[in-house]
Amino acid sequence: MKVLKKILLVPVVLMGLLCILIVVCAVRPDVTDRIKEILYHGDNQAVTAEPSAQPESGYLTDTAAKSIVYFPEDGDAGTAEAADIHGESVEKEPDAQGLAEGMNDSVSGYIAPDESGIVIPDSVSGKNGYRQIQDEAQQIDDAAAGDIESRLDVGYTGDGLDFDAVFYPYYAMLDEKEKHIYRQIYANANALNPVFMPVEEISSSGLRDIFAAVYNDHPELFWMETAYACKYKRSGQCVEIDLEFNRTAEELDSAKAVFDAQVNAVVSQVQNLPDSYTKEKAVHDVLLERISYHAGAEMNQSAYSALVNGETVCAGYSRAFQYILQQLGIPCYYCTGYAGESHAWNIVALDDGYYNVDTTWDDTEGANYDFFNKSDAEYASSHIRKEMSVYLPPCNGQMYRTPEQKQDGEQIPDGEQIADGEQIPDGKDGMRSIADTGLSSDRVFADMGAYCADCYQQITSNGRGHYTFTNAITGEQLFEEWKRAYESEGYRQAYMEEAMTAAGAGRCTMTLGIEKLQDDIYLITHEVTLTD
Repeated sequence: MKVLKKILLVPVVLMGLLCILIVVCAVRPDVTDRIKEILYHGDNQAVTAEPSAQPESGYLTDTAAKSIVYFPEDGDAGTAEAADIHGESVEKEPDAQGLAEGMNDSVSGYIAPDESGIVIPDSVSGKNGYRQIQDEAQQIDDAAAGDIESRLDVGYTGDGLDFDAVFYPYYAMLDEKEKHIYRQIYANANALNPVFMPVEEISSSGLRDIFAAVYNDHPELFWMETAYACKYKRSGQCVEIDLEFNRTAEELDSAKAVFDAQVNAVVSQVQNLPDSYTKEKAVHDVLLERISYHAGAEMNQSAYSALVNGETVCAGYSRAFQYILQQLGIPCYYCTGYAGESHAWNIVALDDGYYNVDTTWDDTEGANYDFFNKSDAEYASSHIRKEMSVYLPPCNGQMYRTPEQKQDGEQIPDGEQIADGEQIPDGKDGMRSIADTGLSSDRVFADMGAYCADCYQQITSNGRGHYTFTNAITGEQLFEEWKRAYESEGYRQAYMEEAMTAAGAGRCTMTLGIEKLQDDIYLITHEVTLTD
């Protein structure tokens, strides 16, 4: 009988605990949200356990590491063809590179330098002015939240809109719920509707990245300020979003007309140039002629301040450059971070990779191209990406570096003139030789087995950590075989899985770059990060 009583006591106790839990949830909505998060953890976040869909070309996803691995398509002198990664028709330059779908579950490969090592040249000291996103979050009680929910609607949902990751990388960093709110913010900003309820459940802290993504992707929204307000319940759930607009919103049609006229004037001046690089350089030069740095410029975080008013700070330079290149079909991203102070610059995609461009710092007497088309390594002493910009692609492009320099960094001799974008002739279409790279001939392989064996040896020798190694393969036929190995993920079984095991690593991020050299040799750069 005592045993039976004990057995019957168990469900009674459980029912009592359940009743207590129900009461607690009714009084404390935040507890409900926490329980839901525990029960459904990951439903609203990027999935990393399963491999993402294989893009058509241009990028591969290393499922062991969930990282983006780049390989260039067959092209001229190491160039890469565009990859339509969404399977959609996109108006862009034929040689434009895109981001891989699903940036939110990938590692960009960017390695931030140590801030203590930053040294700002005297000539550009103080030429900053980027203003970080300002969010004013206000907690309200349940009665006030109920009043908002009864009288406010979602405004424009943005349903039906879509944003290609090639041109809108910050959108691609978000999960599906966040993308819905991104589209809603974009739609309401376009309609000049400043106050609305979020179309999806979102916390006040989670809203900041979504707002930043909209702002960073869309320089054409020049009337939208870098600040917004949010009202949220005790649970943290946001119930009201308030956008802030500048004075141009009061007569937006006329402001747009003036803005578009300035944009079209630049676009028409450069659009018939032969390729993306020459267009990029021409836009850079035109903006430096038209814009002056002024810390106190009105609306200085906007492209409008640069293109219409002609006075701005780094944010205005960068957003003007971004928008005009977008109109020319050249992917150009707004990058924010630290350069002595908060600072903004751009990342541009050309046919062989990505480049950093700082038009603000180039707008200095005698500078011109000191900060134009530079790699991350070249920017490491002066620029550090921050916030969401760390997820933008790493900049390792080589073919279109500073116009006054040869590809290998040697200064152009006096009197030697070349047209914009034209490779410097050396009898081999401007391509470097294997000797120019500093790589010995015994690191040039004529078959995949030898190449894979060298990769295995390099990874196991270096072990875990972040490092770069190079080798080379010879012959177009082997190059095609090399591409297929990465398209089919054959490289994993060929060397990567065993190398990771030998190095005691559980994750691997690898970025590949390739440069075609003289004598039908292909230089391959492997940027590897192995972690537990």
